[in-house]
Amino acid sequence: MATDPLLEAIELRKEFGGLVAVDDIDFTIPLGSIVSLIGPNGAGKTTFFNMLTGVYKPTAGRVVFDGEDIGGKPPHAATQRGIGRTFQNIRLFEQMTATENVLVGMHCRLKARIIPSIFGFPSVRREEREARERARELLAYCNLGGKDDEYARNLSYGDQRRLEVARALATQPKLLLLDEPTAGMNPQETLEFVDFIFKLREDEQLTILLIEHDMKLVMGVSERVTVLEYGAKIAEGQALEVQSDPRVIEAYLGKAAVS
Repeated sequence: MATDPLLEAIELRKEFGGLVAVDDIDFTIPLGSIVSLIGPNGAGKTTFFNMLTGVYKPTAGRVVFDGEDIGGKPPHAATQRGIGRTFQNIRLFEQMTATENVLVGMHCRLKARIIPSIFGFPSVRREEREARERARELLAYCNLGGKDDEYARNLSYGDQRRLEVARALATQPKLLLLDEPTAGMNPQETLEFVDFIFKLREDEQLTILLIEHDMKLVMGVSERVTVLEYGAKIAEGQALEVQSDPRVIEAYLGKAAVS
């Protein structure tokens, strides 16, 4: 397994008024790894994600991705450089088909510009055909084969989660950030998603960062786990050692659990 860092957060901090949501966190994602970020509700996990992807501008600190400081750059800049993500609350275009949702993800990689598009140049039509074919391939890869023309709003919850992953893959990421990807899934769907995470890394050569509440999933897939509480990092290490850390047990279960 490669150990070179693909992403580094250096003393990353986010304040909202007088509230410190993320408190000077150092965090590294090695190339080719599967890493999880966990913590109780309100720990700052999604705020941290949002700084990595440009949704929030850090109050202080740096985000270095693939050797470039991207801290404070807008979301499309993070996407263009190779960071794809899904969302805790599903954000699909409900009135669009599954294929169209994936094509939206591809937009940052398409070459056609406005004038050739208006006049329907052959190169544009060819690129559009190739994009639609790639979208169908990604849907099939995410177990959505045959649902290309279904509207996103009509898909089951689990299928909507998979469609979000397909759309993220369409951006051709190097790093895939999954924000509670199994939320709302039944146990069987969760088991299948665990296999899918390993398949993504192997087939697509991806590095993966998870936010997840399902501890069984986290411990089953993660090579390293970082734990946040009230915006601060309280533990970090391999899954088993983090799981038995008294500070982590207290954060999740209260002081009585470790007394």
